[in-house]
Amino acid sequence: MLAWPAARIGSGRNELERSERMRLAWLFDVDGTLIRSYGTAREAFSEAARHVLGVEDPLDDFAFAGGLDPLLLRSVGERHGRTLDPQETARFWEVVAARTQAGLEAGRARVLPGIRELLAEIAKEPEWIPGLLTGNGPDMARLKLGHFGLLDAFAFAAFGDEAEDRDALACLAVERVKERWQVPADRCIVVGDTERDVRCARAAGARSIAVMTGTRTRDDLVPAGPDLLLEDLADTERILRWARAIADGADD
Repeated sequence: MLAWPAARIGSGRNELERSERMRLAWLFDVDGTLIRSYGTAREAFSEAARHVLGVEDPLDDFAFAGGLDPLLLRSVGERHGRTLDPQETARFWEVVAARTQAGLEAGRARVLPGIRELLAEIAKEPEWIPGLLTGNGPDMARLKLGHFGLLDAFAFAAFGDEAEDRDALACLAVERVKERWQVPADRCIVVGDTERDVRCARAAGARSIAVMTGTRTRDDLVPAGPDLLLEDLADTERILRWARAIADGADD
């Protein structure tokens, strides 16, 4: 797990009330939101299927966006009439990790526009807590974010192997934030690139920012009803103004 630093709470009553009002939690998706790897995941899963299941399947029609890693693995197995045992599962993820690492080292991935700048600004706000809400398992998230030096930007995480679906994972993340930092659900912001990210935010009672930096278009995302829809996260000032209005209670 990522480290959970001590909560920052003011010492006096007025300061505490102000701190609670201004506190926000950010819950970032990884693939398509923080970084993009342009087909590396599909190739990694396909190679793992060849090594472990003995099948040749490019997975061209397989939906990865917004999925949780364990469910994706289960779906690949079901696609070929297989249920992987623990040893096969471990081997599958070994192959996926190795292929992902090779793709990262070959320059197949990049940090998306505005990410470093936004994370730097969030880090300047003493009452804002940055976290991960990702379909990746812990090892895969660390592999990807560690490659780009982003891992230390996050105080906590909810990983894809911790819940049965993305809605439940978002609820888990929001509950952790509430317990650890006393941040209510409506002061949590889910940032993602798919309809599933928007829907899971709603299921958890959180706010949502949807970005068109993954495989989804405006037409795909508008019907989901995100609170803020952006081409990407490059307009840091606009995002911060929107977030500060929520933190100050201006849109209640």
